[in-house]
Amino acid sequence: MKRILFIALLVAAAVASAQTGEDPPQPRNKTTRPVIRGTQYAVVSMKPQSTQVAENILRAGGNAFDAVVAGQAVLGLVDFPMNGVGSDAVLLVYDAKTKKVYSINAEGTAPKLATIEWYKEHNGGKIPSSDSLLSASLPGAVDAWYTLLDRWGTMTFAQVLQPAIDLAEKGFPLSDSLARAISTTRKIRKYPTTAKLFHLDQGDPQPGEIWRNPDLAATLRKLVEAEKAASGEGRAAALKAARDRFYKGDIARAMGDFSEKNGGLYRYEDFASYTAKVEEPVSIDYKGYGIYKNASSTQGPAELIALNLLAGYNLKAMGLNSPDYIHTSVEAIKLAMADRDTYLGDTDFIKIPFAGLLSPEYAAERRKLIDPQHASSEFRPGVPPGTDAEAKARPRDFQVRGEADHTGDTSYIAVSDAQHNMVSFEPSLHSAFGTGVVMGDLGFIFTCRGDYYSLVKGHANALEPGKRPRSTLQSTLVMKDGQPLMVMGSPGGDDQVMRTMQTLLNVIEFDMNIQQAIEAPRWNTTSFPSSPFPHVMRPAAMNVEERIPADVRDALIKRGHKLTVAGPWVMGSNGAIMFDLKHGTVMAGADPRVDAYALAW
Repeated sequence: MKRILFIALLVAAAVASAQTGEDPPQPRNKTTRPVIRGTQYAVVSMKPQSTQVAENILRAGGNAFDAVVAGQAVLGLVDFPMNGVGSDAVLLVYDAKTKKVYSINAEGTAPKLATIEWYKEHNGGKIPSSDSLLSASLPGAVDAWYTLLDRWGTMTFAQVLQPAIDLAEKGFPLSDSLARAISTTRKIRKYPTTAKLFHLDQGDPQPGEIWRNPDLAATLRKLVEAEKAASGEGRAAALKAARDRFYKGDIARAMGDFSEKNGGLYRYEDFASYTAKVEEPVSIDYKGYGIYKNASSTQGPAELIALNLLAGYNLKAMGLNSPDYIHTSVEAIKLAMADRDTYLGDTDFIKIPFAGLLSPEYAAERRKLIDPQHASSEFRPGVPPGTDAEAKARPRDFQVRGEADHTGDTSYIAVSDAQHNMVSFEPSLHSAFGTGVVMGDLGFIFTCRGDYYSLVKGHANALEPGKRPRSTLQSTLVMKDGQPLMVMGSPGGDDQVMRTMQTLLNVIEFDMNIQQAIEAPRWNTTSFPSSPFPHVMRPAAMNVEERIPADVRDALIKRGHKLTVAGPWVMGSNGAIMFDLKHGTVMAGADPRVDAYALAW
């Protein structure tokens, strides 16, 4: 009787709610998607097929490193405008065996023929923005695969690439977004090899249409063939043979020949001399949490600079997305991005004064520049302790007029396993369809990261042969009390550090679960030089999602922010994995703004 009465009351409440037009009461932690929880492992990526494949590898006995390679190989196929075999990449790794965090720098290097003088003499002193082989950067993703499998993995290329090969040969149904991307991207119609791969002579593709890439399947099979041929020499030699076929064998020769015949500057020797690098990450302590970022050829440390500034405020007392909170965060990002543009780059070519940049003392001095009531429209880099004379004399390279893309296009996948290994893998073509040029009959496009270089000599990111561009690619790995806690990342060009920082602060400062942290309304600023050429800064400009309340937006405008209101669910593509250290479980969150999906077991 009591149960019947309880149900009757629920029905009556629902009817009353419908009659008044009010929404029924929702739990405090309600999200559009559930937090995905498991006891063994978790995967999140920007596409469901990629997440499924990585989870299948874990189910089959592979570890996080095996799974992330398989997942990203498929991600490059099903998220082809954003990443692929031609991608560059940065990765963060937690190795449970050594209990250490590692950075993998798989950014591409500039061609030996690429100089500032060449672009001034032959291309009007400009790098084409996100178009043509003159904006290309060398693909590092395959070497990232090799590094993961050789150093930490347990499986072979044959095992981890088979799902991608099968999918490339048999095809998959195009999503609405993929069909629309092919139909609306103009640059891919200029290049015959690209038009051929995407069947552009047959009209616009339709959602649900099966799309195949047999050329890519053939390229991946070549890696497997090389591995098999060398298998008698042991696993390590076989993996190396597969890797070398791409960078030193017939695939490299095909890439070099195609580049030379089609106006590019890459040659065989550029691929043969390339290697991804395993490096030490940089980190700070933020209120008891160890926050790790890639150190070289990335904007990632800018988030650490901003977090050091914000550590001096009581953000929780300000309140999530209050005028004070957003204003203070935006002003901190502006200062951090000014330092990004001045000091960050390829550490093989420049010295970055990390000890000074990431010191609490430097943050305390820089914090004085944040006016609590007025938005800055200036470019204000600092001079951290330990800065050498060369860095102090670096020229600036930006303009405040013109068009430049602060957002860009990228993809993301993260995996954790039962041993608590964690991998955060951010592969990218930088802009949709990268250079726009399919490399002959290889089935993939190069990233166009080459348009990030500065053509001003002496700049931290100045173009030099063999130098890696300072990429927007980055993600975050968090440690707590000596244990791995979180990995997170998001596509989004220059906006990436703001997306991961907001997700992180939503967890640490505002006690959100990982899905809430991803779904919360967002803001960004473009009041700093954009990464792509011609490096445009929009003074005092910022953007908010429509879900930020109108009174907050009005208060920001009164402080001098040039505010643009975006749609309610457009500023994010976040994915994250987080361990529940109290219960010994794992959680994953995926952004409902895009096609991201998470799985756990």
